[in-house]
Amino acid sequence: MKNGIVLKNAAFDGAEDEMALVNSYARRELSAEEVYLFTVALCDNDVDRDYERFSLEALREMEKLFVGKTGILDHNPTANNQKARIISCKTERVEGRATAVGDPLYRLTARAYILRTDGNRELIEQIEAGIVKEVSVGCSMGSTVCSVCGNDMRSPMCEHHKGRVYDGTLCYGELRKPRDAYEFSFVAVPAQRAAGVIKSGVKEKQMDEWKKALGTEGEVTLSKGESDRLREYIAELQQEHEYAKAYREELVGRLKKALRDKGVELDYATENCIIGKLSVGETQALLKALSKKERRVRAQLYSADSEKPVGNTEFRI
Repeated sequence: MKNGIVLKNAAFDGAEDEMALVNSYARRELSAEEVYLFTVALCDNDVDRDYERFSLEALREMEKLFVGKTGILDHNPTANNQKARIISCKTERVEGRATAVGDPLYRLTARAYILRTDGNRELIEQIEAGIVKEVSVGCSMGSTVCSVCGNDMRSPMCEHHKGRVYDGTLCYGELRKPRDAYEFSFVAVPAQRAAGVIKSGVKEKQMDEWKKALGTEGEVTLSKGESDRLREYIAELQQEHEYAKAYREELVGRLKKALRDKGVELDYATENCIIGKLSVGETQALLKALSKKERRVRAQLYSADSEKPVGNTEFRI
């Protein structure tokens, strides 16, 4: 799932260790009476309503990414909406439960704290009463792998659709290679039954801003973090270009074979000149047209004196 839930608190032996983690973020020493500690299941490896799920490796990689991230309300990233902070995170097996595809269920569980203030009293009471329970995580993932073919679903090498069944195999996207974790949010109504990731909105927004800036005559200055993300983005574009290049070469090979099968003989230079000008979409359309079964044309036989078909005697076509 990508959405999660606040779990019922149980007795915790490492209270002193947890307070040390809390105070690593505080500017003054906080006492145990000043903070409210709780446990939250952020996400897991089950297939959700979007027909996506996190890989177990991704959950383990996100353990470090979510530590220190804030808990906000309704994914609204304002200072007034900052209510909690994660101090530790771990991936754990949920005993006796399995995913929709039969794998053991694992979830990413975090410990977080809220400062006990007059402004936070109602939120804490609602958490304790089980009213505020659902949460949603915001993160960025590097790839979405198809469960059917094993290719990245964003590449042209994958032609499958999430939610469909192919030869008995459910198609879903497995989220891998986490890039960043932004926050977790308390939400009233989760967008999905068990998951709700803001997968890449922040990243695309930054790219749009950078492209606008690069289009101006002024200098563009990037922080180290922005520079790292830009390099990652360029690397992803290069990889997608390689996917597209390989896919087009495969299409061209199929098109050449289809032309030969139809008896179209062209010399090498002419063939490559014509096909080389076709876009991927045009190549697909031409290949589809050539692959259609030929329609059978039936000649109607008519007698010279009648419009009705006759046998193999006098006839006209």
